[in-house]
Amino acid sequence: MGLFDFIKNELVEVIDWIEDDRDTVIHKWPHDKDNIKYGANLIVREAQTALFVNEGVLADTFEPGRFELVTANMPLLTSLKNWDKGFKSPFKVDVYYVSTRQFTGLKWGTPNPIILRDPEFKQVRVKAFGVYFIRVKHPDLFFREFAGTARTLKIQELEEKLRELVSPKFAEAIANANVSVMDMVANYTELGDRIAPLLQADFDAFGLELTKFQISSTSLPKEVEEFYDKMTNMNMVGDMNKFQQFQTAQAIENASNNPGGAGEGLGMGMGFGMAQTMMQQQQQMQQQQANEAQNQNTANTTQSKEDIMKLLKDLGELKTAGILTDEEFDAKKKELLAKL
Repeated sequence: MGLFDFIKNELVEVIDWIEDDRDTVIHKWPHDKDNIKYGANLIVREAQTALFVNEGVLADTFEPGRFELVTANMPLLTSLKNWDKGFKSPFKVDVYYVSTRQFTGLKWGTPNPIILRDPEFKQVRVKAFGVYFIRVKHPDLFFREFAGTARTLKIQELEEKLRELVSPKFAEAIANANVSVMDMVANYTELGDRIAPLLQADFDAFGLELTKFQISSTSLPKEVEEFYDKMTNMNMVGDMNKFQQFQTAQAIENASNNPGGAGEGLGMGMGFGMAQTMMQQQQQMQQQQANEAQNQNTANTTQSKEDIMKLLKDLGELKTAGILTDEEFDAKKKELLAKL
């Protein structure tokens, strides 16, 4: 092999990047020591952007497609290199590929509880968690302001940095929402819509687009959750007498499970007293139900007689007007009188 053949084999003729995983945001094309042949092919696939960087300075940007690397297709690099129009020599340049596809399922959360003014609880501490989706909208801006010259940038690194922006914006939006913690779940979508523009304003500075922001869950302090459970149980009880009886039965059971000494005597005393109270309440409830049934029957009977007499009067008017025949009137009258 001659010297010319050796040099020819060292020249790069095709520049391409096929993603090995779904986590890479920026990938530096690996041939640092090789010269790129003038007229070589650059392949940029869908959801990719290629950046040419000359000695740390961002030069030309290439969207999806196949490009012949000649001076006409590299105007910024040609200017930086001070190439003449007749330049056809091999050259060196750093090539970075940026993935512009959508990255989904990035997680966020509040590391510390947020203290809110709540219409019902006055002040309450809330923690929240969720996910969001992003994509690189302006690769050149993203490279300058965020990525730098690292060989590879993974989405996990980006997610960790962005988490520091997401949590404060959530706290700001939820503090201004004036939504009770009781109603927060029903307002997840509305809160997310409020937070998204606030985050986008920060993401714009890095060339990123927030495509989706979602609140997945919120958690409250233990004492607030216990109070909420009690309120829920009370709302589920339709008959307070039955609820009291249930509470009494629980107290009797608890007392019976506390044997020994004064505790046992106290439990028995409480048990008898509670049992007596429960029986009295049961009797009162039965008497009340019987009275209500009797009153209802009386009302139904009175109302029924009044309705029948009014209907007979109406039938008589229909007969006088000639709408009903004598036979029809007599048949209906007999039917109604039989109900009295």
